[in-house]
Amino acid sequence: MLRTPILAILGLTGMLLMPSTSAQVREYPSEHGTLQVSQVVAGLEHPWSMAFLPDQQGLLVTERPGRLRLVTLQGALSEPISGVPAVYARSQGGLLDVVLSPEFAQDRLVYLSYAEAGDGEYAGTAVGRARLSLDNRQLQGFQVIFRQLPKLSSGAHFGSRLVFDRDGHLFVALGENNQRSTAQDLDKLQGKVVRLHPDGKVPRDNPFVGQAGVRPEIWSYGHRNQQGAALNPWTGQLWTHEHGPRGGDEINIPQAGKNYGWPLATHGVNYSFLPIPEAQGKAVAGTEPPHYVWEKSPAISGMAFYDGERLAAWRGNLFIGALVGQALIRLELRGDQVVHEERLLEPLDARIRDVRQGSDGYLYVLTDASNGQLLRLALQPQE
Repeated sequence: MLRTPILAILGLTGMLLMPSTSAQVREYPSEHGTLQVSQVVAGLEHPWSMAFLPDQQGLLVTERPGRLRLVTLQGALSEPISGVPAVYARSQGGLLDVVLSPEFAQDRLVYLSYAEAGDGEYAGTAVGRARLSLDNRQLQGFQVIFRQLPKLSSGAHFGSRLVFDRDGHLFVALGENNQRSTAQDLDKLQGKVVRLHPDGKVPRDNPFVGQAGVRPEIWSYGHRNQQGAALNPWTGQLWTHEHGPRGGDEINIPQAGKNYGWPLATHGVNYSFLPIPEAQGKAVAGTEPPHYVWEKSPAISGMAFYDGERLAAWRGNLFIGALVGQALIRLELRGDQVVHEERLLEPLDARIRDVRQGSDGYLYVLTDASNGQLLRLALQPQE
């Protein structure tokens, strides 16, 4: 193969140069102009998440089978970065979210969430961190800082998304491992949002600290399968979203110690069209209603607030990927209230797993497929 010598000559050893896609711009209508979509890179195996490095160095992308790669904004794809932990790559499990430390410029710490096998047949979500080498080729000294216990998943509903708040706390949005009742069990970490210090220690002001029989990591509970989370850049509040069953996908703004209902309260039914056995209705006393709900599930994944200038018409909007819906959902906000929804990229004919605002001010999405793509979104305003 001639790839290595060519890359060495170009000074990009370890990076696979992809052909330019500048001529492959697809256009889609939107309410604010023409949405222009270009492929940055393809050939990703079920990519799940991305995190942008500073100074236009590109972005880290996770692939669910267990690989972490660096992609440049020009479309060069690295070989797998070494030092990634072994993952439980079955069904919905594998390597999931990636975020950078708030102090990445000084500590170069990268945080990963992933499905981790247990001693028996079950698995659970784990979170760890490691230092990214200066050449961006290795994760050094990987350390697990959190484990979802007990391990109850046979391949479903791991969550998970990672978000740092303004004070440096790490929130982990978890799934209930398809074990519905556990979302209400405060001695278990299924169906919870947990709040940690960056090293995995529990903050003293978490809502259940010191209560017997309750996991002190818990921030909120009663969640189903959370695959979107982001910090509102204007309020500093954590927003999450979760898959409903058949119907009832929802957005929440999780508050300390609150119960978000699953499976007691839901807008959905079972996949068999039968009622959820534990459900008592759409609204149940003692539980928080969804902040926003879809009665018909688009199967949401990924979440990003847009606060850039490049797509000025969309500043202040919230973007969410849709898997079954195969679209990018744009939500207009007035304060915290959702006042309008638009479906973008139809017909893309691809499942959107993640959406992020890039370091260059464009929007980027990942498509969930065996030949997944990283796409860049620009907006040509209406004249």
